[in-house]
Amino acid sequence: MKKHKRLFRNVCVIAALGMAMPAGAADDDQGAEPEAKVLDKVMVIGNPANIEKIPGSAQVVTEEDIRQQSYDDVSRVLRKVPGVNVRSEFGFGLFPSISLRGVDTTRSAKVTIMEDGILMAPAPYSAPAAYYAPTVGRMSGMEVLKGSSQIKYGPHITGGVINYLSTPIPLKETVYMKSLFGSFDELRTHAFVGNTFDTKAGQIGVLLEGYFRQNQGFATIDLTPDFRDGDDTGFIKKDRMIKISWEPNTSIYQRLEFKYGRNELDANESYLGLSEADFKADPLRRYSAARFDNITTEQNNNYLRYAVSPTDNLDVIATLYSTDFKRNWYKLKDLRNVNGNKLGLSAALAGAQNGEGLACLKGDLACTLRVRANNREYGARGIDSVVYYRFGSSVQHEVAAGVRYHQDQIRRFQWDDDYIQAANGTISDMNPGTPGGAGDRLQKTTALAMFVQDTITAGRWTFTPGIRYEKLDQTSEEPKGALQGVSGTSGRDGQNSFDMTAGGMGVAYKFNDNWTGFGGVHTGFSPPSPRGTRAGLDPETSTAYEAGVRYANPRQALAAEAVAFYTDFKDLIVVDNIGGAGAGNDENFGEVTASGLEFAVQYDAGIANSWRLRNPWYFNLTYTNAEQQNDARSTDPESIFSFGRKGNQVPYIPDLQFGLGTGVESSRWGAHISGNYVSAMYTSANNVNNQLNGNGEPDARFGKTDSYFVTDVSAFYKASDSVKIFGGAQNLFDEQYIVSRQPHGPRAGLPRFLYAGIELAM
Repeated sequence: MKKHKRLFRNVCVIAALGMAMPAGAADDDQGAEPEAKVLDKVMVIGNPANIEKIPGSAQVVTEEDIRQQSYDDVSRVLRKVPGVNVRSEFGFGLFPSISLRGVDTTRSAKVTIMEDGILMAPAPYSAPAAYYAPTVGRMSGMEVLKGSSQIKYGPHITGGVINYLSTPIPLKETVYMKSLFGSFDELRTHAFVGNTFDTKAGQIGVLLEGYFRQNQGFATIDLTPDFRDGDDTGFIKKDRMIKISWEPNTSIYQRLEFKYGRNELDANESYLGLSEADFKADPLRRYSAARFDNITTEQNNNYLRYAVSPTDNLDVIATLYSTDFKRNWYKLKDLRNVNGNKLGLSAALAGAQNGEGLACLKGDLACTLRVRANNREYGARGIDSVVYYRFGSSVQHEVAAGVRYHQDQIRRFQWDDDYIQAANGTISDMNPGTPGGAGDRLQKTTALAMFVQDTITAGRWTFTPGIRYEKLDQTSEEPKGALQGVSGTSGRDGQNSFDMTAGGMGVAYKFNDNWTGFGGVHTGFSPPSPRGTRAGLDPETSTAYEAGVRYANPRQALAAEAVAFYTDFKDLIVVDNIGGAGAGNDENFGEVTASGLEFAVQYDAGIANSWRLRNPWYFNLTYTNAEQQNDARSTDPESIFSFGRKGNQVPYIPDLQFGLGTGVESSRWGAHISGNYVSAMYTSANNVNNQLNGNGEPDARFGKTDSYFVTDVSAFYKASDSVKIFGGAQNLFDEQYIVSRQPHGPRAGLPRFLYAGIELAM
């Protein structure tokens, strides 16, 4: 039992500190035996030293990576990870759209997002679009897994897995606080206190954590005679978390851990972008018609986890979890009575109706602004049990078998309010809508998921075969006629069941102490929503191949990984739009292939040459070719996936990304600089360069984004062992570029952001 305690604590420390050196540098981790590390099992990767045995591409983002440049935007944090594409919309990373290896980027719906091994999408099966994402600024690290090893995780295994690692309970008395002030009246504070106590009943650990962020935003709303508060386009975000653990004094190792977290957001964010000309003149402008736009969210999550190791060869982990999320995004939906006509926002931005829609948005024309309360409530809960059993001598096995029973649902309850605008932009009247009148439906999913995976080690070889099975029961309830006109609804009622199976094999071969080759093939799946199933959609499936090599030499402070991948998607599921127009239905786009190369290298010249200073360098590159293999089935002009042609590129997947950075550190001071390049992307499946949809009608969502290169810098000085003063700049050269045309029209990335602060760690 003492051995298990020591090993568990060692892994806690590794999880807290992250990978301060290149992958593979932690091989001699305090003499701990990898097969007995219980905490590894509730993480995707666990000890970073495990990466060398993973038969697929895997990366760890460390606490240092997050804190070094004071990041709170996951798109910036994941720049060091090849194969990851994060599409920003609002500049602050509040609602990231993450894609791994060419899957659809929409709201990270095709990536399994977890925190501490618990599914974190609001409703992972019924509505996986991530209008909630864990606050990366409070994390102790992140794990990214691609390839055949993701068979253990679901429900979306066509792309990959991202696991956020929250602050672990410290093993000794710890007090931490970091506060910064920055551009746009930014105020940010992260603080926690924790300790582990020895008692007669065993060891009891406690952690209390809080995170607060607010700013005024970087955009400015046009003023009107009755609206003078155009500078308030920012947000307030609050996170609170408590963790309690107990390791009883028993003859076998046991651990009970409880976690409760709460997140609140109030953001004056809008779906509305700008016209092309207005973006070029002032990308930080917002039209007066967006002054009512605001989103409020509340998220509560908790788990109770029990881990026991009856023997050195057996680990059992059971987790009871629950998450609840609600949000109301009150935002401009469309324009009414524009000289008697209704106009969509993207059409208005692109100059439809001789520019009258754009004049309405600017407050220069009498019209009606329809604002929709996109009100939703989500819930998810379940129990997840996994057993690990190790046996064998010359050929060693670790068999992992898991069962998860999960239920989730989304309730949509919307309404529309009409604001009557006069010719000078003032609001003369408001007609409130009927609650539920713009959408009243319920989607529910009950899922039973099972997997078996065996990690077989025979000398230098590691084989990892695995299989995953999920059975889904789905319910879709909505007013009669709500599915009218949706393809495939004939003969479908509100109750449907189906199952999905995927499997794979990964292989790793250790050539010597430094070089490891790996490869694998696996099938994957991603289920449609209950409404999509009811409309006749089949699950998205894929077959993925990868082959790569990794190098790690701790003594030379050098690590590198190169991977080639190819994924063949069948029945790729996409959302017809995320702009508030159209029906918002899922659809099977068809066949897509995604192939490419990933490369990453890290090197510390200071460690390699025994200098007094550290001098870390990194470089990573991703090339992706995501290509449509058939003409699009959709002719809905509201969908950016309509009118695509075989051979066209999948929208919002850049073909080239790279990042590089370096720094200098002493025991008292340090400075770092990093840069990131993203190539231009098509924003629609028909791959047009102008703002015209497939019917040739004006639409600001169609066209391309800009390529861009953004530079970040930071520096720190340690006034004492526990006090650090720091500062920096993100987007140092104030690059201005179109980062997205979704949801409605061109929108800018984060402009230059300057900050300074203090960090206390005791």
